[in-house]
Amino acid sequence: MGKFDPAEIVESARRGGYAVGGFNMHNVETTQALLQAAELADAPVFMQVGRAVVPHMGLAESFRMTQRELSKSDAQAVIHLDHGTYDEVFEALQLGFDSIMFDGSHLDFEDNIEATKHVVKVCHSFGVPVEAELGKIPDANTAINWPDFYTSVDEAERFVAETGVDFLAISAGVMHGVTATEPLPLDIERIARIRDVTGIPLVLHGASGVPLDDIRAAIAAGINKLNADTDLRHAFRRGIEETWALGDRQLEDAMAEGRRQMIEATVQKMREFGCADRSQNQNLAQAVTA
Repeated sequence: MGKFDPAEIVESARRGGYAVGGFNMHNVETTQALLQAAELADAPVFMQVGRAVVPHMGLAESFRMTQRELSKSDAQAVIHLDHGTYDEVFEALQLGFDSIMFDGSHLDFEDNIEATKHVVKVCHSFGVPVEAELGKIPDANTAINWPDFYTSVDEAERFVAETGVDFLAISAGVMHGVTATEPLPLDIERIARIRDVTGIPLVLHGASGVPLDDIRAAIAAGINKLNADTDLRHAFRRGIEETWALGDRQLEDAMAEGRRQMIEATVQKMREFGCADRSQNQNLAQAVTA
C-alpha cells in the first residue's frame, strides 16, 4: 500500500481542472465499494470517516476498518476525517489519519477562526492538511433562507489568511441529502469570487442530486473536491432491497448486490467529477511505503 499526499491530490485536481471525490464509508462493504470503484475508474479518492459511521462503530474502529481494506487495495486513496469535532481531530492525528476536516461552522466567526487556527497549527506539525468549513450547509427539504447560509466572500478571504487552512468547504447552494423538489442553481459567481480572494482549493459538500451542468460549472469556478454520500448510500440500499424483493435471501447476498450497485454509482460520480483516469497522471513520486 502506498501512502499518498492529500494536499498534492487536491492540488493536482486544481492544476488539471477537475475535482477529486470525497465519499463516506458505513461498513466493510461500502468501504470495499469505494476502493473497488477507485481502482476501476483509475481515480484518486478521499475515504471519509463521517458523522454516521463514528457513532456506529467509533472513530478508532472506523479508521482501522478503512485501513484494513486499503491495505488490500491498489487504489490511490487517503483516509480523511469528515466534519470532525475538536476532540476528534486530535484522536484522528494519533490514529494516523492522512487528512482532517475540522468543522467549526457552528461557532461564531471569530471563534471559528481561533479554533481552526489552532487545529491547523497542530495538524501541520504532523504534516497533515486541514479542510475547514465557512458558512452553513442546510439539510435538504427544510425551509432555507439562503442568505443565512451562504459563505461570505469577505469572511472567506480573512478566514483563510488568518487560519492557514489548506482547503475551504463553502456554502453556495448545496444541501446535505437530496431534495424532493427542483434544486436551485449553485451560486457559481460566489464560488469564483471566493476562489479569487482565497487562492486555495475549494470544497463543496452535498454534491448528491446536484445537476451535472452545475457540477461542471462549480469545478470550472474553483471547486477541486466534491463530497457525495446520499446518492451512493441509496445505491447500496437499492441493491439490498432488490435482492430481498426476490424472496428470502442470505444477508451476504443482499450486501454483495448493494456493494455492486454502489461501485457502479461511485464510478459514475468519479467520471462526472472529472477524476476518472487521473490517478496515474498525477505527480506522486513522493509516495512512500506505509
